[in-house]
Amino acid sequence: MNVQPRFFAPLARLLHWLMALMVIAMLFIGAGMAASVSQRHEWLLHLHKPLGIAILALVIVRLVVRFSTRQPSLPTDLPLWQVLAAKASHVVLYALMLILPLLGWGMISAAGDPVMLSSSVQLPALVSANAQLFAVLRKAHGFLAYLLFLTVLMHLAAALFHGLIRRDGVLQSMTGTKD
Repeated sequence: MNVQPRFFAPLARLLHWLMALMVIAMLFIGAGMAASVSQRHEWLLHLHKPLGIAILALVIVRLVVRFSTRQPSLPTDLPLWQVLAAKASHVVLYALMLILPLLGWGMISAAGDPVMLSSSVQLPALVSANAQLFAVLRKAHGFLAYLLFLTVLMHLAAALFHGLIRRDGVLQSMTGTKD
């Protein structure tokens, strides 16, 4: 008999919360970079690149964990539109966590700059230097970062709705806490 788990697997929960912190930090770092042309911009850029690559690597691990473990079910009394919204928002979150780092990597490559993770670790260029491609990738990266920010806010609002209003165990399935 296959019993539906009440909680996400411990590794899935760890990756979720670690990546939540990383994505939120990345959004604030990106906003700081966009708002600054001072020396702080260079410092933030040196944080932004390796953090983006770490998010890319961890989202791949997270997808492997997600597809190799069983997840708790959503409440059976949840309206269909909320079930569909939950599934769609997760697809969007995973897609953005994959696409944004790749766009950033491609953008830096298209600028003709080396993609440095540290003073001694350089990633290969994804594309050749091309000013027009750089401009397109930069706009796409910025637009999708705003979409990620909006999606994270909606995800957080939904989690709080489940935890504080419905009290249906959805939030607890990711925190690992009992009612």
